[in-house]
Amino acid sequence: MRVLLLGGYGNFGALIARELARDSGLDVVIAGRNGSAAQQLAAALRAHAGAHVHAASLDIDAPDLVARLTALAPDLVIHTCGPFQGRDYRVAHAALDVGAHYIDLADGRDFAAGIVSLDAKACAGDRLVVAGASTVPGLTAAVIDHHRSEFHALHDIDIGVSPGNRTPRGTATVAAILSYAGRPLSVWKNGQWGIAFGWQGLHRQRYPDPVGRRWLGHCDVPDHGLFPARYPGLRSLRFGAGLELGILHLGLWLLSWPERWHLLPRLDRWTHALKRISEWFLPLGSDTGAMHVALRGIGIDGQPLALTWTLVAGSGHGTQVPATAAVVLARKLANGQLAARGATPCLGLFSLDEYLAALAGFDFRIQIHRG
Repeated sequence: MRVLLLGGYGNFGALIARELARDSGLDVVIAGRNGSAAQQLAAALRAHAGAHVHAASLDIDAPDLVARLTALAPDLVIHTCGPFQGRDYRVAHAALDVGAHYIDLADGRDFAAGIVSLDAKACAGDRLVVAGASTVPGLTAAVIDHHRSEFHALHDIDIGVSPGNRTPRGTATVAAILSYAGRPLSVWKNGQWGIAFGWQGLHRQRYPDPVGRRWLGHCDVPDHGLFPARYPGLRSLRFGAGLELGILHLGLWLLSWPERWHLLPRLDRWTHALKRISEWFLPLGSDTGAMHVALRGIGIDGQPLALTWTLVAGSGHGTQVPATAAVVLARKLANGQLAARGATPCLGLFSLDEYLAALAGFDFRIQIHRG
């Protein structure tokens, strides 16, 4: 299988490339607008993985994108060029036009949900199109699905993600956060849709040592739009994201208020400046991050049940978590272990055990608490 990685030398693309380059049955093409960066990474990976890693110069906004993809003849296109908020499905359509499967890492809520609009075209070509192959909604849904059988009724889901301050941050990730900070979000609360505001709703989450307590705030992710229908009977869903350093998290929280009051233009206009400011603080904090998925409801014994699944990532390995869903899906497609076809958000395409197996060898620790 020939896998074309768009943005393959970027923050997440490079992590995916390094993992897939270990698979001798895959032919990996690292592509992006910066052909020299693609060549450099491909050469480094060839030195360790052999001759099945290549490079290509490719701009996803090129008017002749289909022709360029045709020349590269991919069996699978993995799209990592975020942010996906506000994007269309031009790249996914182009992948289908050349007969390739398509996977992206979209964390854009509307983008992930709307991918079903390509379902008829994907089915007609006997291809799989997946949006949101990342922590959200891919891993979060896998965690919930794994533990759903312990509940007679699942009432509340609370999810949070907090990376270590010294973990590499990509421009697309910063832009995605800034795109909704201070802006209204539709959230599922008390069995009905309500409004929250991005990066507000401040709350603290206690994670296992050495992480400790972290600030979290409302985050707009695909889970909000997908999980109320996926888990019937769900009363509330909260998703929070946070920064390790209080000065950075609370600084963005303060900036979210003028955005909410329409006193500032969209914060994502200042993505590069705010990213540079955050990088002044890189020597501070740690390279340890964490995420949690907390479930509450009625257990199969009829008694109240609360279950919290926690992942702690050390050694700066936290960015491997969002990169792993695409790796798992690519390997399953290459090995003939994924029969699904059509266009879908990343739900139910792999198990939690498959995900964690792909993370073996990295610095991760899982903790489950029931109470």
